[in-house]
Amino acid sequence: MTTREFWDRHAATFDDEPDHGLREPRVRDAWARLLLPLVPAGSSALDLGCGTGSLSVLLAEAGHDVHGVDLSEEMIKAARAKASAAGLSIDFAVGDAAHPRGSFDVVLARHLLWALPDPAAALGRWVSVLRTGGVLLLVEGRWSTGAGLTADETRRLVLGVRAEAEVTPLTDEDLWGRPIADERYLVVSRR
Repeated sequence: MTTREFWDRHAATFDDEPDHGLREPRVRDAWARLLLPLVPAGSSALDLGCGTGSLSVLLAEAGHDVHGVDLSEEMIKAARAKASAAGLSIDFAVGDAAHPRGSFDVVLARHLLWALPDPAAALGRWVSVLRTGGVLLLVEGRWSTGAGLTADETRRLVLGVRAEAEVTPLTDEDLWGRPIADERYLVVSRR
């Protein structure tokens, strides 16, 4: 099964996880409190590996011009339906998040970097689409399954392409809708 087929197959149930669908108000509010202060007013934001578009919708509702990219056609269909139901115009496209195009003030990726075959090369391309002064936001983790990247690994990768990589542990269970026992974090790079 290809990566695209895997995510196409999981699109219908993807939002069942509290941090994916952001259906619970406390979870949605926790993500808004975490991310929205980091996104400059009126930004053009690229949500890489956007899945069903929950974070894209969150950003668009805050007044940002949002573009979402995901490899899965079924995820993009769900994202478009979610944006439409919210009365939002978001540019969603099926594509390879490791090779973005365009120019943006913010690049956001959640739980994506660890899954790419060459994270360092992808980060270089992500940074290349950031405008001067752009913000890179990475939500990653090293999960109890053993998959993922540690905060130190991600920080080193970011410092390979940018001068700053600020790590914040994401231990607030409101973000996840439940207690967590693994390593989850946000990396912010402004330069």
